[in-house]
Amino acid sequence: MLKESEPTVTIILATYNRVKVIGKMLDSIKDQTFKNWECLIIDDGSSDNTEQIVSSHIKNDERFIYLNRPEAYRRGLPGSRNYGLDKAKGDYLIFFDDDDIAHPRNLEICLNGLLNSDNDFFHYCKKSFTTTFPKYREIAGPIDHYEIGSNQFEKVVTNKIALASCTVMWSKKCFVNIRFNESLNYAEEWECYTRILLAGYKGVGIDEILYFNRKHQASNTGEFWKGDKKRRASNEKAIELVIEDLQNKDLLSKYLIRHFVQMSVFLKNKTILEHVLAKSNMAIIEKLKYRFFYKCYPVLVLGHRTKKLLKK
Repeated sequence: MLKESEPTVTIILATYNRVKVIGKMLDSIKDQTFKNWECLIIDDGSSDNTEQIVSSHIKNDERFIYLNRPEAYRRGLPGSRNYGLDKAKGDYLIFFDDDDIAHPRNLEICLNGLLNSDNDFFHYCKKSFTTTFPKYREIAGPIDHYEIGSNQFEKVVTNKIALASCTVMWSKKCFVNIRFNESLNYAEEWECYTRILLAGYKGVGIDEILYFNRKHQASNTGEFWKGDKKRRASNEKAIELVIEDLQNKDLLSKYLIRHFVQMSVFLKNKTILEHVLAKSNMAIIEKLKYRFFYKCYPVLVLGHRTKKLLKK
């Protein structure tokens, strides 16, 4: 039963020094076809004039609420989002980023998908853009759905079903006993959402694009791929935490072990390799094979490429 006197959906929007772009996101929230929402703008300690820029939205629409992250919550996205979770009044929750844009029917489609089923979360797709905002597609008629059950956790862990931070609407009950890990500053949503799925919650997904994320070098993802040490360390820690959760539930399958080994090779991070092998119950000979694969991978790749060239 929805609380008619309170917002149905809480949008949690963490922000930090994005004064040049946050207005576009707030406009896309204001333009949502579903109107019964609140938007908690959680400022993570901005040093620009973010508060002044968003003041017009707050003044003209009481659904926008500006809050400064208290010191009790650690600086960063996880801490800001956790504060938003603790302040949220909505029955459903969604996380947006301050530099992106939401499809005008985002909330409407997500909420309809949840209210017409017994699922706990609703997943949709996103599309990246740089400076030119892509035109969104008008969505008409029924939308094909697919189930995301707790038995599909492997697809979430391996990102075959990519539950990105801003591509899911959640029932509030999913976060009753779960919060983001505030020691992480990269891959925190993947680690958190994996825990939600392992807790037994189930969802539904669609292949429609309902969100547009802005690609730029100053984003967390941009910094990670530029080799930022803090982001890389956080990614490693998130992987270790997920591996431990899988082991504790006796779900660290051979398939997932291979996935994490491949990830260690891709990221050139032997710590990930050793962690997953230490948590596995494989025979010593199997572990030696994986260590050999990691050590010799560059040579194997070179040999494969040479073989292909020779065939030409």
